[in-house]
Amino acid sequence: MSTSSRQVAQHFEHCLSIIRQASIEILTLLKLRVTEGKDPRWFLEQLDQARMNLGGWGAVARQLRINDSQLSEFMLQLRHLQQGIPSYEHGQGATENQLIAALRFVVTLEHIKRQQPLLMYNTGYDDDAEQLQEHALRQIRTIELTLRGLVVQAWPDEAHLHNALKSLFGPQACARWSSRSPSGESLGGMTFGEVALLIVDKKVFSRHYAALFNYATALTFLVEQRVTLHLFLDDIRRMRNSALARHSLSEMECLLLDLYAQQITAPVQRAYEQGRIRVNPTSLMAAGGGEVQQFWARAQDYVHAYGPDTRPIPDSIERELHQPRRHSDVRERMIAVTLWCAVGVTVLGMTLGAIGLLTALPEPEPTQPLAVASAAIVAEPLAAVSPREILARRGILWDSNALRSAIDSNNIEVAELFLRGGMNWQVSWSELAMSAGHETVLNLLLRYRRQMNEPKPCRRFINTLTHELSQGAPLNTVRKSYLQAFCTTPAVVARQRLAVDNAQRRSKATGDAESKKWLRIQKAIYEVIR
Repeated sequence: MSTSSRQVAQHFEHCLSIIRQASIEILTLLKLRVTEGKDPRWFLEQLDQARMNLGGWGAVARQLRINDSQLSEFMLQLRHLQQGIPSYEHGQGATENQLIAALRFVVTLEHIKRQQPLLMYNTGYDDDAEQLQEHALRQIRTIELTLRGLVVQAWPDEAHLHNALKSLFGPQACARWSSRSPSGESLGGMTFGEVALLIVDKKVFSRHYAALFNYATALTFLVEQRVTLHLFLDDIRRMRNSALARHSLSEMECLLLDLYAQQITAPVQRAYEQGRIRVNPTSLMAAGGGEVQQFWARAQDYVHAYGPDTRPIPDSIERELHQPRRHSDVRERMIAVTLWCAVGVTVLGMTLGAIGLLTALPEPEPTQPLAVASAAIVAEPLAAVSPREILARRGILWDSNALRSAIDSNNIEVAELFLRGGMNWQVSWSELAMSAGHETVLNLLLRYRRQMNEPKPCRRFINTLTHELSQGAPLNTVRKSYLQAFCTTPAVVARQRLAVDNAQRRSKATGDAESKKWLRIQKAIYEVIR
């Protein structure tokens, strides 16, 4: 499946036509009357209108028969697509990154269609499905064996690899992998996601793989190559699970996998040809049919014995794998303490009850404060799970675009998890929420104002605000709070004072209603920040 520039443009046009048709059906299902589908920005705006009509994003999710996490991913991918094609016109050239964004969204549309049978849009070509499946299975195998080969390249000696895994993941994980491996080696018992984590972990990647993947034309979908590789591998993990569950990959998934495989293996192949590594993706892809079948048969046996690889690839080893074990140990100790407290309360109560019966004197009830103490022990937080882990369990990537999507959709719970986890945010991300009146999520952001890291947020924020006020939006408490929180620096105040002076001069010169309106707006903003 070639990805020449002409074919990239053709596939991209096909994806956009699918998205336009799907948008009509989805919006109709959400009680909006539309006659034709337009660009992704229009789709975003219509979905927000549907949210307001139905009473919230929860109602939208119920209509589509998806959960909150799936809705957040749907909105995140649509926003990413919209940002990637701000002014696309028919016949215009498209990049591979634009095609990847479009394909990822179409694959999400396919998942929604499977869960909501009322949706009927078609997403496929008329290609040879059997040939596509065989090619996809070869590519997944090539990617997995390439990853395992890169791990061996970093730690060529089994003893050194075992010690490295033990220091990174802990002795229990190493013992588990050794017991699951037919050869007794730790690497042989690791799942695809665990091997991928050993590549994309921030510290390990910078130490062993950053120079390898430092290839200008590959892995540029997101800002960092490591983050892009993480995203691609997690999508491949899901495709691998589908293949192991004997579900055929769709044509759109096969095309997306083809792009992923090219971008992941191209830097590795280049390094092999330069003699820097021993991993050869081309030879892995050209393996005989028997070798491919044997690989998938072993993978099937592993799934039958130990279950599928359902956990999303974490962002880092330390946060995702060390911490839960400490939590587990603390939890066990706390449960033991609670049980012994309960036993002590029971014995003490029985003893005091017997003394009371013998003396026939009223005694104060001693069990209540002890019971309260016991309850306090039970209620004490048992080493709360980290926000990042909660998001990972829901299938939400640790990505700034996901936080922005949660802010836009007024998803308080998801947004708070990102902020509690320490993710930074920018004032510009509040624009849609501000115009939609999502005061709850806007107030939540203000609680984490120290994590706002936009270098110079006020010029854009004030420009957007003046435009909204000119359209009739009120200068309400939330807007004033943002102005006071971020726009009271001397430079911003001086600039706004100048804007007021300029508005006064225009008003005196023209005297019309429009100039007077702009003067009132500029003065109102200045009064808030001065």
